[in-house]
Amino acid sequence: MQTTAASPNILKAIGLLTISALLFSLMGVCIRYASQSVDNATIVFFRNFVGLFIFLPLIFQKGIAFFKTEKIWMHTWRSIAGLIAMYGFFYAIANLKLSNAMVFTYSSPIFIPLIAWLFLKEQITQSMLLAAFVGLMGVLCVAKPDSGMFNQLSLIGLTASFLAAMAFVTVRALTATEPPERIVFYFCFFGTLISLIPMLWLWRPYSWTELAYLISAGLLATISQLFMSNAYRIAPAGQIGPVNYIAIIFAGVWGFFIWQEIPDFYSLIGFTFILIAILICSPLFQNKLKRHS
Repeated sequence: MQTTAASPNILKAIGLLTISALLFSLMGVCIRYASQSVDNATIVFFRNFVGLFIFLPLIFQKGIAFFKTEKIWMHTWRSIAGLIAMYGFFYAIANLKLSNAMVFTYSSPIFIPLIAWLFLKEQITQSMLLAAFVGLMGVLCVAKPDSGMFNQLSLIGLTASFLAAMAFVTVRALTATEPPERIVFYFCFFGTLISLIPMLWLWRPYSWTELAYLISAGLLATISQLFMSNAYRIAPAGQIGPVNYIAIIFAGVWGFFIWQEIPDFYSLIGFTFILIAILICSPLFQNKLKRHS
């Protein structure tokens, strides 16, 4: 009975993460346009500051009491890890092909099973390890080590990926007692306070076009996080984490149609590996594995 009950939840979580990845890839498009004239620190600030406004109606409706928490330090850690990852990720978007930038950020599922095992004591299954390994092969094919995978920019991207994995697993831990809206609110709140400091040094008047991209990025990212938080609330982080890879596919589509970024042969192989990693963690594959075990 447990297997039957778990499958719909996992399927729903995969759907929520897919929508989250789509919205996040659209956010990447907005940031790519904004980064042509706006500095990285300002983009990070606006992404968090705009997100706070989404919660104003919720605050008026449910009151301040809804945002009271006993997990303030966990929220703080999740915000710091996520914010540092955000600086690195936005920097990668500004300096790499959109799909390659997404590769570095969404490499986080490679680290999620290990981190979830260390901190949440979630079981690591062979299928999780297989999905992580196949996903890693896909990441390497897309990023291509011989094209500078391990240069300074790539190091920033991979560090952002690891910290994003830490943030994702912390979200999973928080969902045991905290509603998704509260988790995202505190991320935007602490993110705004911290990112305000470097942004003030670089403040200048912004055009309406720049503001449109900055505000859109903030809205898309916050809504994406709400979908992500709900996904991790109903399914184990290690089991559904590889679904995040699909954002790379979405980013590749936007990059092709908007900037004519054509994936090469190795990138196409990498995208195939990434899709296989997603299928491995799907309920259909899991159920077949259990029937044969």
